[in-house]
Amino acid sequence: MISAGQWESLDTNQTFHTDRPDLPECFQLSVLSWLPCIYLWVVCPIYIFYLKRSNRDYIMMSIMNRIKTALGLLLSIVCWTDLFYTFHELRQGHSQPPIYLITPLVLGMTMLLATFLIQYERLRGVQSSGVLFIFWFLSVLCAIVPFRSKILQASSQSEVTDKLRFTTFYFYFGLVACELILCCFNEKPPLFSNVVTDPNPCPETTAGFLSTITFWWFTSMAIKGYKMPLETKDLWSLKERDSSKITVPKLLKEWEKELTKAKSPEEVEVLLSNPKAASRQPSFLRALIRAFGPYFLIGSAYKLLQDVITFVNPQLLRMLILFTKQKGAPDWWGYSLAFLMFFTAFLQTLILHQHFQYCFVTGMNVRTAVIGAIYRKALVITNAAKRSSTVGEVVNLMSVDAQRFMDLTTFLNMLWSAPLQIMLALYFLWQNLGPSVLAGVAVMIMLIPLNAVIAMKTRAYQVEQMQYKDSRIKLMNEILNGIKVLKLYAWENSFKEKVLAIRQKELQVLRKTAYLGALSTMAWTSAPFLVALTSFAVYVTVDENNTLDAEKAFVSLSLFNILRFPLNMLPQVISSIVQASVSLKRIQNFLSHDELDPNSVDRKNTFSVTVVNGKFAWAKGDPPILHNINMMVPNGSLLAVVGHVGCGKSSLLSALLGEVEKLEGEVSIRGSVAYVPQQAWIQNATLRDNILFGKPYNEQKYQCVLEACALTPDLEVLPGGDMTEIGEKGINLSGGQRQRVSLARALYSDTDVYLLDDPLSAVDAHVAKHIFDNLIGPEGVLKSKTRILVTHGISFLPQVDNIMVMVEGRVSEMGSYQELLKQNGAFAEFLRNYALEDIVEEEEATGRELIQDEELFPDDALSNHTDMVDNEPVINETKREQISIISADGENLRSRSVRRHGCSQRKHSEQQEKKKPQDMQKLIQTETMETGRVKTKVYLEYAKAVGILLSVLICFLYGCQSAAAIGANIWLSQWTNDASTNMTKENVHMRVGVYAALGIAQGILVMMSSFTLAMGNIGAARKLHHDLLTNKFHTPQSFFDTTPIGRIINRFSKDIYVIDEALPATVLMFLATFFVSLSTMIVIIASTPIFAVVIAPLAFIYVFVQRFYVATSRQLKRLESVSRSPIYSHFSETVTGCSVIRAYGRHSSFVLMSDMKVDENQKSYYPGIVSNRWLGVRIEFIGNCIVLFAALFAVTGKDTLSPGLVGLSVSYALQVTMSLNWMVRMTSDLESNIVAVERVKEYAETKTEAPWEVEDKKPPPEWPMEGNVEFHDYSVRYREGLDLVLKNLTLSVKGGEKIGIVGRTGAGKSSMTLCLFRLLEAAAGEITIDKVKISEIGLHDLRSKLTIIPQEPVLFSGTLKMNLDPFEKYSDEEVWRALEHSHLHKFVSNQPAKLELECSEGGENLSVGQRQLVCLARALLRKTRILILDEATAAIDLETDDLIQSTIRTQFEDCTVFTIAHRLNTIMDYTRVLVLDKGQVAEFDTPANLLSQRGIFYGMAKDAGLTQ
Repeated sequence: MISAGQWESLDTNQTFHTDRPDLPECFQLSVLSWLPCIYLWVVCPIYIFYLKRSNRDYIMMSIMNRIKTALGLLLSIVCWTDLFYTFHELRQGHSQPPIYLITPLVLGMTMLLATFLIQYERLRGVQSSGVLFIFWFLSVLCAIVPFRSKILQASSQSEVTDKLRFTTFYFYFGLVACELILCCFNEKPPLFSNVVTDPNPCPETTAGFLSTITFWWFTSMAIKGYKMPLETKDLWSLKERDSSKITVPKLLKEWEKELTKAKSPEEVEVLLSNPKAASRQPSFLRALIRAFGPYFLIGSAYKLLQDVITFVNPQLLRMLILFTKQKGAPDWWGYSLAFLMFFTAFLQTLILHQHFQYCFVTGMNVRTAVIGAIYRKALVITNAAKRSSTVGEVVNLMSVDAQRFMDLTTFLNMLWSAPLQIMLALYFLWQNLGPSVLAGVAVMIMLIPLNAVIAMKTRAYQVEQMQYKDSRIKLMNEILNGIKVLKLYAWENSFKEKVLAIRQKELQVLRKTAYLGALSTMAWTSAPFLVALTSFAVYVTVDENNTLDAEKAFVSLSLFNILRFPLNMLPQVISSIVQASVSLKRIQNFLSHDELDPNSVDRKNTFSVTVVNGKFAWAKGDPPILHNINMMVPNGSLLAVVGHVGCGKSSLLSALLGEVEKLEGEVSIRGSVAYVPQQAWIQNATLRDNILFGKPYNEQKYQCVLEACALTPDLEVLPGGDMTEIGEKGINLSGGQRQRVSLARALYSDTDVYLLDDPLSAVDAHVAKHIFDNLIGPEGVLKSKTRILVTHGISFLPQVDNIMVMVEGRVSEMGSYQELLKQNGAFAEFLRNYALEDIVEEEEATGRELIQDEELFPDDALSNHTDMVDNEPVINETKREQISIISADGENLRSRSVRRHGCSQRKHSEQQEKKKPQDMQKLIQTETMETGRVKTKVYLEYAKAVGILLSVLICFLYGCQSAAAIGANIWLSQWTNDASTNMTKENVHMRVGVYAALGIAQGILVMMSSFTLAMGNIGAARKLHHDLLTNKFHTPQSFFDTTPIGRIINRFSKDIYVIDEALPATVLMFLATFFVSLSTMIVIIASTPIFAVVIAPLAFIYVFVQRFYVATSRQLKRLESVSRSPIYSHFSETVTGCSVIRAYGRHSSFVLMSDMKVDENQKSYYPGIVSNRWLGVRIEFIGNCIVLFAALFAVTGKDTLSPGLVGLSVSYALQVTMSLNWMVRMTSDLESNIVAVERVKEYAETKTEAPWEVEDKKPPPEWPMEGNVEFHDYSVRYREGLDLVLKNLTLSVKGGEKIGIVGRTGAGKSSMTLCLFRLLEAAAGEITIDKVKISEIGLHDLRSKLTIIPQEPVLFSGTLKMNLDPFEKYSDEEVWRALEHSHLHKFVSNQPAKLELECSEGGENLSVGQRQLVCLARALLRKTRILILDEATAAIDLETDDLIQSTIRTQFEDCTVFTIAHRLNTIMDYTRVLVLDKGQVAEFDTPANLLSQRGIFYGMAKDAGLTQ
């Protein structure tokens, strides 16, 4: 092709040993011209295939696009011109080498291809093309050489010989340069793309190629974040491909495939023949790989490229050191080496961050998909599956396990990349040092098991620590849930000790981990040094002729530094893979749980609800809970289900909803269902949202619903009316209000069938009656619907259509009220005790009857009916209630009054609507998000917690360690200079010895410093947790009412975890990187002092970028963590209410809500990842500049510098990039982690309540002797700035009196009891008990002398004995006696564990009634002079209720008793009754007198039917 002579001219004289180097023309024409062409033709098919697959719309022709196309065509014309000119020359007889034909032809074709691509990309909607950009860039780069050489030639000869080619080439060059410049700009977005509709689109979608690879598009957010703290509204919308809408179905589709594969029929046959084959489980991993693998592989390709480029720089370093040795080498060679080093480093940076970007986005998608999958699954799993994992565990799957996957994806490529890097490094090292490398490698291999052992141990400790942490959080959760009870019983100390005991164990494990951590840090810092030491020592001693010169030493060092990273990463990756595989198993098990059978309940039949031969169990293997159930409920009828506690009434409703396993039989329901569970499920949303539950708002219907559920009066009490935000679990509503909201939701949903699980037990008697009349009963709003009502209230039974009596999971009888009486079965027996028939005949006499009633049933008649399991209780209370039903006229009066009342109410509520907006008060304050820079004060606080002296010592140790490292390397460079002076043989031993000593000193110092640091950190962690805990036990109740428990728990879990584990690691890394960067600067300045000039501008840029980054990323992290908790709280809320969600068929909208919350979270997470990439590219650019300048100055000063120093300063510069990058990251992490200290501090310094004990005011131990209680002008409010709940109360109670307290909801009944315990402190006035002012004595002294049976029975997980007597003050006999009196004796003695019976969290394994009796037993044990009974009779059936009442009458005969009553009949025989109205005493006298006064009490009694 080319004559030999022209090739030979590629001699070294023309190219190298000259001040004006040039490449031969032939080389220029062939290799240089063809490079870009080859690139484009190779990439083109793949690229076109990719464009075919991508489905964006086309872009309109723009002026720029037209210009690009025109230039492309011009270019090909220019190339053809050359070709035709060559033909023309051939015709003329000037023969040219064939290259002159081939090159223009190839170039012309390629330019046409490029023009075609410009148009094709436009049609496929590509706004900026990377492929073409690289092509134009290569073309310009390759054209620069001929550009220069043509000018050189022209200037050396008098005239241009080949004028045409000269001209066409410069045309060509100009056009290519224009194309390159145009290629940097973006096209407009495609038509119909969502960028146009999106309010805040992510600029990445429209960013150009250059902007994408340098992450320039992120700059706008960095600037915004720097100017002022970012808020949620500043965040960009999530890209479509990252949203839940796309990712979750993608994963679920693959998972479905896996499931069907696992269940496929061939497998089944195999199973029968071969039991071993049964292990084929659906693999979640495979589903993940299929869904997200392809995208991830792009990242892997980048990683491969980056690994290869990494090894270019040590080679360039070698050439640079050689260059400084050769005295005659031309300067331009040194400069080009320096620029080459810079260029490769820069390329490596760009590629590395592209790789990270792909990995992190994959991680993010995996997390979104996993959370979505778990959420969707949690809505449909069976009860058996639910029992196998608690809510907490499932939330953990979401938070911890999904997070682990996310972390793993970022490392996953290291699995193959690390071995690759190690092999390449070893290859180059072998070239350099020969076989002596093996000695170094041996050291590395020996260190691997050490690291592995440390990692294994650390893992084990972490698991152990997680267990302690979990049990501590679980305990804290219970404590905070039951904090009111702890305060009322003065039990704080016992629980505080328990928490601290767990914490102590946790810290011990942490300390062990710290020892190991220090060891591993030492191994990790000393490893490269030990490797270098052994390699060099062996190399020098093996053979006399081996001299260690600069080139060998420093190239080896930089290779060892490259090795250090993969070797350190491998064990980490492996351990994180192990972790992720555990998570994988857990998620896989959860996703493989059985799902509820959606077809277990038919939706078609004639009757409204039918069950035929139903047999149901909670789970497949369990014994059945309901046997042969047969029932048919006609359309529009009302069926009441009655029976004892635990006879399967609620289970029956579950069966109708399809919530339990159907073993046999058929269930069918016609139409839609509404369900009111026994324990109302309230979402954390506004009251209105809770009632609408996703239905559209309709004013008129809504008002009617509120009216029927008696909610209108409550709305006036709530601060924001129906827009009041309700806390989690409905914390700021009373039990009755919650139940009524639940009822209102059912009523508003307007369905065909209503399943009501005992909705009337939690509300006051007159409210229950109002609801029954207006809502459930034959005259109610629902009269045309089918209703199944589980109830304990016998009073309503005569008005229902049918009654079904259940006994031990079977239907014992069923029929109307009259039929059942006639049948004379268990039900009739049950009612006959109340002699109802007689009463029915003489309704008029009711009033008189009541009064005689008192004499008929003396108090003691009760004490002989103690057995709970008695089927026919003889209870006078109920009798009175029975009477109340049938007094018909009283009732009509009442309901009429209600209806009238209703109208006036409506006007009221309209005014309410008007006045609402101004004074809307949110109960739950939004979580304060710290904004702006973290104050220096916080760092000082932390330093103080560590200890000031210790802090100084730590810094000093780090300084020493860096000094030792620098010393060792300087010694090495001195040693290498021996080679040039031929002094090597004599002092080899001295050189090796000192080098070793310095290195070992460094190792020991590292260990000491990291160890001292760890100790300091653990001390700080202990102190901060202790302060937080102590403060939280001393915090007044009002704080817990206004702060969601989740937020406090967050302080104890997340923030303490950060202080325990994340902060120490961050501080360690920060100090390490800071000192490395510092020592690099020192070394470079020491070898080339002129470098100091460059430091100032570089440092300025560094700090500038760092400030931008830290401000933005800190705020992004905060936004991310604030938006994360709603995901989990919404999830746990869903899990607790999933039966309600399913019953109302709101499944899909809840899934959507969850997806939205996840997307919200990822919206702040995604910019967070990108901010790291943005920072990385910029900081590494600064690092690369340092390399450039170190190399340049080495070149300029090569005459004065020894090769050793050049090697030292450049090899130091090569590693600085990493530590600079990490230093900014660590600064930022430090800032975001130190926030935890700030948050813990904030909650450890909230206002505390009065001291628990006041030494000089201690009451005598036997106080109170009599139990006289007096209120003087007493007023109280719940919190600052709210209205008074009790106003100027004055009353006095003698010891031993029994006082009943009655009044409407919100009248201040409960507040009165809270005041006695000083859970609310007086606003004015005082209370005295036996002449002692309670406001002056310590809280524990006061509270331990009063006893309360609270409204909601709270049990803690632990033994029954611990629940009764946490301080172990009483003997077992006393405990048994208390159990006997509280009728639990039989239940407990039947348990195998007796008193050691484990109660689960919240006492879930006892029924509500039994929990209430446990509270009674607590009261009996304490046996103080004053007993307070707070609405304790709501959730219990009549028998339990009565047992409690009778026990109180007998056991607390001589005590003062205050009872907040629901049912007036419980207090009819009390000494006096206090009627409260709007926080004031309305009436206070004996029941008989009050009845005769005909005041409020009389009205209430009349409503309850207790009087005429």
